[in-house]
Amino acid sequence: MTTLSTTPTFDRMLSPLTVQGLTLPNRVVLAPMGTEMGLPDGRSTPREAAYYGARARGGTGLVITGINFVQSDLEPIAPGLARADSDEYTKGLADIAAAIHAGGGKAGLQLTPGLGRNNQYYDAMGMEPVSSSDNPYFFDPSRACRPLETDEIALIVQRTGEAARRAYEAGFDVIDLHGHTGYLVDQFMSAVWNRRTDRYGGSAENRARFAVECIQSIKENAPGVVVSFRISVDHLFEGGRTWEETKTLVQCLEAGGLDMILCDNGSYEAMDYVFPPYYLGDNCMASAARQVKEAVSIPVGACGNITPESGEQILARDEADLIVIGRGLIADPDIVVKLKEGRPGDIRPCIRCNQLCTGNAFFGKAIGCAVNPEVGYEAERIISPTDEPKTIAVIGAGPAGLEFARVAGLRGHRVHVYDRADRVGGVLLPAATPEFKRELFRMISWWERQLAAIENVTIHLGHEINAGDRELDGADVIVAATGSHPFIPASVAGSDHGVDVLAFHEGAPVGRRVIVCGGGLSGADAALELAQNGHEVTVVEMAEEIARDMLMLNRTSLLRELAAHNVTILTSTTVTTIHPRGVTVAGPEGTAELEADTVITAFGLTSATELGQALGTVLTVGDCVSPRKVGDAVNDAYELALTV
Repeated sequence: MTTLSTTPTFDRMLSPLTVQGLTLPNRVVLAPMGTEMGLPDGRSTPREAAYYGARARGGTGLVITGINFVQSDLEPIAPGLARADSDEYTKGLADIAAAIHAGGGKAGLQLTPGLGRNNQYYDAMGMEPVSSSDNPYFFDPSRACRPLETDEIALIVQRTGEAARRAYEAGFDVIDLHGHTGYLVDQFMSAVWNRRTDRYGGSAENRARFAVECIQSIKENAPGVVVSFRISVDHLFEGGRTWEETKTLVQCLEAGGLDMILCDNGSYEAMDYVFPPYYLGDNCMASAARQVKEAVSIPVGACGNITPESGEQILARDEADLIVIGRGLIADPDIVVKLKEGRPGDIRPCIRCNQLCTGNAFFGKAIGCAVNPEVGYEAERIISPTDEPKTIAVIGAGPAGLEFARVAGLRGHRVHVYDRADRVGGVLLPAATPEFKRELFRMISWWERQLAAIENVTIHLGHEINAGDRELDGADVIVAATGSHPFIPASVAGSDHGVDVLAFHEGAPVGRRVIVCGGGLSGADAALELAQNGHEVTVVEMAEEIARDMLMLNRTSLLRELAAHNVTILTSTTVTTIHPRGVTVAGPEGTAELEADTVITAFGLTSATELGQALGTVLTVGDCVSPRKVGDAVNDAYELALTV
């Protein structure tokens, strides 16, 4: 009997939803996230409008912009952050709304009344930290914030209404009040930060009063506009707000006139949940929406590492009304269009690395994407046909080689990709073996699918290329994407007794007790994978910290998971010898012998430059130029392919 394969359907995600008279074409929402694409004075730019417009053209039902500050009376606004606190910003906001509408989506603007104790720019701008109560300043807990006076609260409410009027005049359909992550509104709502004894403190109704007054001010100044609210249902730190406290608050917000609520978890004290890395897995905050939906009658949005497949399941279980996607829609703005066309396999997956999206934003740089080099350049980076098709040989089918081949092939070049392995992916393939990194496997599959659809691209697997091979004779351009080699310090004796970390990922056997030499990202991730699988693991790192080059919020998750799985971490400790029974190390306490059944070496990588040097005049890209992160290789390869 023949079994017919079927493409999954996404009828629920693609169905419309009407909220207070506004009909959203589908249930997919772009989560509000700051882009850092504005001018230093906070004005929006055509670049930003193009970014949001692309998500609307890709079918997203509701596109919400991130963080637009409504006042600088009591808090500083850092240069480059989006603003709506003056009429001079209305024109730029209108351009964004127009771009979204032109793309067929509904437009939402997030308004941020303040960050309170979480604003790091007070000192730089000569201002005093403020909050709901005399809370410790997050960036210097030895200092207390000044509690806002009631007339100052009234001023912020007024400013919120004024910003809402600008949003209304700019043509936005939805206004989202920024109430999560422990920002100012959240500080008023939460007992952990609100110890006031006036009408803004005490009972849940009083703690919700500031938020409700902002909601009502928005409605008064933007008649007919749907008002949304993004809330942290559980702060996820000891003493922070939990569902028991939040339940009454969301009911107060609904009674105060709220039309829609977007639910997640986290706070600055649990920052990794604000932008959940791959360690947290799928649907890591879907429970927040499920809890809120049981307590209110207004539409509820679910957030947190949600894929189209899991989003459809959440809607089918009636655990949410909307699926809110942030970084997934950065990675692929065309998710909805591809679902409508029955092409879910063509959706470029977000690998949840946070490298160029959140990582850039944290440092005041415009967001990008590790897997989508067109982010922020939607009007500029357009793959167009070449006038001079060439024959190109690409040596190496890792991330850089695959992305170069994809872009060059779409431009019309005849591309031959050679790799000695039996599957594409390069170093990404073994790195993707942990369950928490399975999105990397999806990325490899995505490249395979895209390249298979380009007739002028041919992949030659199990085919090693050396200098002088005849396969290169007819190539107009040769691209070396040969990757990297494992690095072993010359000072380490007995390295042949160790198992390279990539060999471990490829299936090399390991014993119960494992020592991982090197606490960089690959070593730390290998340690976590081993510990999750029941091994007794010790990480030895010569620096003072492990994974010190990781983005802070990713590292927060990693360290918590390593601790939860009882991984021993020895820092400021150098491996001097690897032997069959373990390692010899030199640390703060002197020399010591550590026993293990298996020693894994993860000291780092060095560029594989040999073939490129032997070939002479070639283009080089990826780790063979300099070992870096996946996003660097992909973005460099994309840009290089546009120049050929």
